[in-house]
Amino acid sequence: MERRVVSSPEAATDLFNIYDYIAKQSGPARAIGYISRIETHCLGFRYSAERGTKRDDLRPDLRISGFERRVTIAFHVELATVVIDRILYAGRDVPEALRKRRSSVRRPRGKRG
Repeated sequence: MERRVVSSPEAATDLFNIYDYIAKQSGPARAIGYISRIETHCLGFRYSAERGTKRDDLRPDLRISGFERRVTIAFHVELATVVIDRILYAGRDVPEALRKRRSSVRRPRGKRG
């Protein structure tokens, strides 16, 4: 099943920040190439969304996938959509990065988990 891949506002900001960091360190051409490879990797989730490591301990239905040993991609799969939640560079703390969004997720009354 092919799914649509969308990025959260946080993931879009993450990509911009990664670009900015790499452009300052290694130049804009290298930064654009790296961001393009990340985007291509994320678009691959449209055909194989159930990959990565399940991290229900951080948030229900969350999955984590690595990219080129420097990036961690946090995402969740909906019926027809893959939502890229965060794109974290160079060992950022995944639980801390997701904490803000996790606390804003509403849970049905009477259910805890």
